[in-house]
Amino acid sequence: MDDYIKIREVTARYNISARTLRYYEDVGLIQSARSSDYAYRLYDQEAIHRLEQILILRRLNIIIKDIQRIFGTSSSETVLEVLSKKVQDIETEVSLLQELKEIVLTFIRQIEQADFSKEADVRLLYEKARDIRAQIANVGYSGNPGTVNRLLEVTEKLDRKVPDIMIVKIPPFRAVTSGRLSFEELFGGGFGPWQEAHNHLFRPVLFDAPDFLCGTGDKAEWFWAVKDEVTQADTAPWEIVQCPGGLYAAAVSIDGDGESHDHVRRKTEKWLEDTGFVIDDSRELMGHMVYVDEEIKEGLGYEQMVLYAPVKLKREASLE
Repeated sequence: MDDYIKIREVTARYNISARTLRYYEDVGLIQSARSSDYAYRLYDQEAIHRLEQILILRRLNIIIKDIQRIFGTSSSETVLEVLSKKVQDIETEVSLLQELKEIVLTFIRQIEQADFSKEADVRLLYEKARDIRAQIANVGYSGNPGTVNRLLEVTEKLDRKVPDIMIVKIPPFRAVTSGRLSFEELFGGGFGPWQEAHNHLFRPVLFDAPDFLCGTGDKAEWFWAVKDEVTQADTAPWEIVQCPGGLYAAAVSIDGDGESHDHVRRKTEKWLEDTGFVIDDSRELMGHMVYVDEEIKEGLGYEQMVLYAPVKLKREASLE
């Protein structure tokens, strides 16, 4: 096995998590091997080369389903089709952004030409800012209604490229914890099989899911919410802890795909800048699977992972 590379070396070299590697294996993009004297995954040069290709494609925001199509054929036609579609998407977004720029510049020119000594002009600008749709319908907008309508269309299309984010409140709950483990230990060791054999102890907390995963680096902790009557004796040797819950910014990612997670988290942090919330560093980022369902997976091509960024009000942060 001299030509094989250990999973720890792969994650360090390419700055990805062991969970991401496991995900790429689960969806059939790469393969690992194990020797009889080594418990963890090993990767040969072919797998490393394939991984490099995957990471490049993910950096281009190529979805996993299309990457599976690319690797599922020896022809170059599929990769050319996928990349051509990506170019079209980029051109569309560039065009929309350029059009949005021109619309904003038009509004700037209108504002520059307004006479602030006239009450009517001041009121008109206020009405524009307050509610463009209502203004066009009810106030008799003196500019070009087509421009404003197009503004709404353009911004709506651009907004679709931002993940839908919502603030949720997770209630406090009791949970059995795996403790801090590597992903290999978590899913292939003692806790994973124990959890599967004790599903009768758990209860859902949010979105029909009883479990939350917190991870930093190559280690993670898995919490499973337990019913009120469950005791430490029922979960031995695993400990029961009290999870504080709280406010979280929630957004959907792809289960196991680190590139998707990083993208969604960056978008979430950017989205929070325009809200009254900030990241709460006293709590960890979390994730959980929602609605594990074969029909949903078939329709999407992946399992949904909800990522939770802990947040608090900005005014609370300013008092600390």
